[in-house]
Amino acid sequence: MIKMRNVTISVCQFQMERVANFEDFKQQVLHLMNQVPKDADYVLFPELFTMGLLTTYPDAEQMTLTEISRLDQFTPQFISFFSDLAKNRERVIIAGSHLVKKHDKNLNVSYIFDKSGNYVEHSKTHLFPAEFSFGISEGDELQVHEIGPAKIAVAICYEAEIPEVSRILSLKGAEIIFCPSYTFTEHGFWRVRHCAQARCIENQVYFVHCPTVGNPGNPVPTGFGKASILSPCDAQWAPNGVVAEAEWNQNMVITGTVDLDALYENRKSGAATTFFDRERREELYAKYEPYATMGQR
Repeated sequence: MIKMRNVTISVCQFQMERVANFEDFKQQVLHLMNQVPKDADYVLFPELFTMGLLTTYPDAEQMTLTEISRLDQFTPQFISFFSDLAKNRERVIIAGSHLVKKHDKNLNVSYIFDKSGNYVEHSKTHLFPAEFSFGISEGDELQVHEIGPAKIAVAICYEAEIPEVSRILSLKGAEIIFCPSYTFTEHGFWRVRHCAQARCIENQVYFVHCPTVGNPGNPVPTGFGKASILSPCDAQWAPNGVVAEAEWNQNMVITGTVDLDALYENRKSGAATTFFDRERREELYAKYEPYATMGQR
């Protein structure tokens, strides 16, 4: 008998709008949550999908992204809302990310809420260069969590473009890496998407990519993309490694089911056994170790 550990994932591609208050934002979230199947084990929202809340300020038209820290005003409401939502819907919700002020630092934080409404946090460790100009700081931890039926981790947007992040997470046991993202252009979207697919192949893990979309106007940049649930490109899955995929720039939910045990079988007997083969020539890499840090000098 073939062993299977199936996990169902729903991805909420969130279209930002101008909102009058936090209640309007909640209704946007609930509209998507109502489309999530009852058997979904995980629900993912995108990066900084709370940005539309900046339009609640009377001076929104004059604001710039250097004032992004004003989003932190909504943090207590955000946490309370998603905690209750995860508990009431009995879902594990990876609530995208939100801008939070901690110890005089602005951090891009992803919250993972379990079915009891409790949560753990991940602060984005590698910022896209432009983010520094917005006054955001980097986090310093990469963790894997056994929440729900899988071992899961979060890599926020640009973290997908840094191979070391996903490699560390996969070595720590991650089976699914959730990637909330927010890219302002088609170029940015494809950078994250292609890197997410590469991380699947390199580490033989599932990668779930969820972009923020929409154009609510100043001070919020346009979000561009289409969500996807990605797998390695091997015989157990579709040739292109796409389990499920959204339409461009639409407010919508996609759902897909993945087999966790297929990952372990693929690592042992797949056509490409990259998870282990990356360790096979460590002595070769060691010869060129100075080159790995050369660009950091």
